[in-house]
Formats: sequence, C-alpha cells, structure tokens
Amino acid sequence: MKLQPVLLLMMAFILPVAYQAAAQDNAITPDHIYFNNIKSVKFNGAGDPLSLPVIKLNSGDKLDLSFDDLDNDTKNYYYTFVLCNADWSLAQVTTFDYLQGFSENRIQNYRFSSIALQKYTHYSVTLPNPNSSPKKAGNYLLKVYLDSDTSQLAFTRRMLVLDPKAGVAGFIQQPVSPKLFRTHQKVNFSVNTAALNINNPFDQIKVYILQNYRWDNAVSGIKPMFLRGTDIVYNTEVDCVFPAGKEWRWIDLRSFRLQTERVEKSDYRRNGTDIWARPDPERSTILYQFIKDINGRYQLLTLDNYDPNFEGDYAAVHFTFPAKVPYAGYDMYIFGELTSYECNESNKMVYNGEKQAYEGTLFLKQGYYNYIYGLIDKTVANSKFSTEYTEGNHWEAENNYTILIYYKALGGRADELVGMVNLNSMLNRK
Repeated sequence: MKLQPVLLLMMAFILPVAYQAAAQDNAITPDHIYFNNIKSVKFNGAGDPLSLPVIKLNSGDKLDLSFDDLDNDTKNYYYTFVLCNADWSLAQVTTFDYLQGFSENRIQNYRFSSIALQKYTHYSVTLPNPNSSPKKAGNYLLKVYLDSDTSQLAFTRRMLVLDPKAGVAGFIQQPVSPKLFRTHQKVNFSVNTAALNINNPFDQIKVYILQNYRWDNAVSGIKPMFLRGTDIVYNTEVDCVFPAGKEWRWIDLRSFRLQTERVEKSDYRRNGTDIWARPDPERSTILYQFIKDINGRYQLLTLDNYDPNFEGDYAAVHFTFPAKVPYAGYDMYIFGELTSYECNESNKMVYNGEKQAYEGTLFLKQGYYNYIYGLIDKTVANSKFSTEYTEGNHWEAENNYTILIYYKALGGRADELVGMVNLNSMLNRK
C-alpha cells in the first residue's frame, strides 16, 4: 500500500508525456520533406520506381527507399514506422504490438556523388528488413530523422501493409449526370467479405479511392448501396466520381547536354546548370489528345550510362505558364510527385506582368518527369487544388485508380488494410 502514491505519481508523469507524443505524431504531415537539403525522395516497390509503396503482410515483398542530402556530408539518419488508421490519424496501439524487431534503425548505406557538379550524398535502404518489420496490416507512416532524435524530422512517407482478406472487383464508367458526363470518371466496385467477421459493414468497413496514387484528392466516407450476401456493392450515382483531368505534361531531363523536345535552352556554368522548359500553354479549351504518360510520377534516369543514384546531376529547371492576365483570387502551383503532391512556396508560380506569364523554378535531378499546373482559391478556406481552368477535364483521359478497403474488428484499436485493387480507366472501362 505504501507504493500506491509512488505509482500514482509515476502515472501522472508518464500519461501526459504519452499523450503529448501521440499529439505530436498526429500533427505530422505525411509525404512531407522538412529539410531543404533533402531532395529526390523515392519510396516504392523494389525495382519499380513508378509503384505505390505497398507490401503484403508476412510476405517477402520489399520496398526501396532512397534520397539525396545536398550538404554532401555524412549524417546519422534513422527511420521508424508509426501505425495509423485509415485517415492517417495515429492508431492507439503500442509499438510492440505492430513492429517486430527494433523500433528505430540507422540508414547505413550511403555513397557520395562522383561526377555531378552538384555534390550530394545518396542514401538508400531496403524495407522491411530483419531489423524491423510490421506485424499488422494497415497504414504506416515512415519517419526519417537525424541522430535518433524524432524532433529532427527530415521527411515522412506513407506505406501500406496489406492482408488480403477481402476481394475487390470494379470498373470505370462515365457518370450519368449530364453535367459530369464529358468531364469526369466514376468508379464502381464491390467487396467480398466472406473471410471477415462483419456485424455492421457501415461502421466496420472504410473505403479510400486514390486517383494516380494521390492522397490529396482521395475519395472516402463512401457508404454501400446495398448488401448481397457477403458482397458489399458500391455504385450509387453520386459517389466515387473524379475529375478526369488530361494526360500529364512531361519533361525529359535524362541528359543535360542533349536538349530534348521539351527543353527550350540551357545555361551551363562551372558550378551548375540552368534549364528552361518550353512554355506550357493553358489546355482547358484544347481538344483531348492521348499522350502516354506515367500519371504524375517521375523516374531518375540518365542517357549517358551513368548511375542516376550517385552520378546523376541536378539543375535549376525554369517553368513558364503564359497568361495574358493573372487568375484573380487564385494561386498557381506546379504539381506532381516531383513536389510530393503538395502546394507550398517551393512550387508556387509567380506572375510576371512584363512577360504575361507565371514563372517557377524547381531543383531537379536527371530523370523523366510528369507534372501539371493547378489553382487554389485564396478566398476559400481549405480550398483544394484544381486543374479545371489550367488543364481541363476530359472523360477519355487515362488514369489509374486504387481502391483500398479497411476493416476494424469489434473491439479493434486500428484499421486493417484487407483489400486492394488497381483499375485503369482505359483497360477497365465499361
């Protein structure tokens, strides 16, 4: 009995610290780079730089993580995984419940750049590995930080761990609404839950749909249209409808010496390179034309038989979007995986009244890049990125859709990822 006041005192100290740590994790932005010296972060399936970072639970699936540090020195970068719910809020589960091995690990594989004018250190690691691997299915937030100090966060990336207990099948079609018929695409699908113990599918099942692997415009909060035995059918008229967009713009930067079709001019200096892309005119009123793209992704490549990881160089790439007058009340951004699908000061376009054009610059490594331009309404709080006036929307556009099915058992403390399917608007079109 004498120990009881001591235990109460310890709990009074530990619990606020635990809640504070949880609040800090919930405040962390997924897919965000916090250090300006970090560039070219790639996190994808092993050997497939255009894929989503997803693995099956208890399988041999691997992911490749790599990035460059422009400080060109050696640092002690560590990584850890944090289990999250379907909405990327922190799951109320201890690390011991969802991780096998060490909770944090040092990234030991690095190499200094060799022939590039821009000096950097290239770091890489294969995940998961014997030092640390997930034990539960669900959403994981990968955190990379300095010196074993999580407050020195370098960047974050999303990771998905799938336990395929639910079957998912679907197709893409044109919306029925006359207002959306020519500009949008609708996803229809059903989920087979025979392997799950579901009492209330409206509460225990959550659905997220991604267009071209983007989370910024993901559709969620979808309710079933009807139940058919163990199948849950989602095909209401107003749900799962996306602006179709157009094929992504592109620029080939695999070689800085050879000026490719989309490069207007280059400036080669002793300590760096500047590249000007050809002006990108507004496309919202232009008829749809199919051009094979990589749906907003980028791939680090060279044409000179160099290894792009540690021999690829960087250049300041200047983009121009002609406009006789600025879009009143809107901010313009260049957008894609090359900007981590974010809109901030680093990828914001600035209007040049003298040249009657928006201008912006990105510091990019040699490779092949997709991108688009879009607007955010400054007069509306939490306005979303839109390409309606800059790129336009056409039903015929080729897009990839990823349907993610989450399940929460009765009494469960986290959402499990139990189903996943990829659909293509051309290959899986009805």
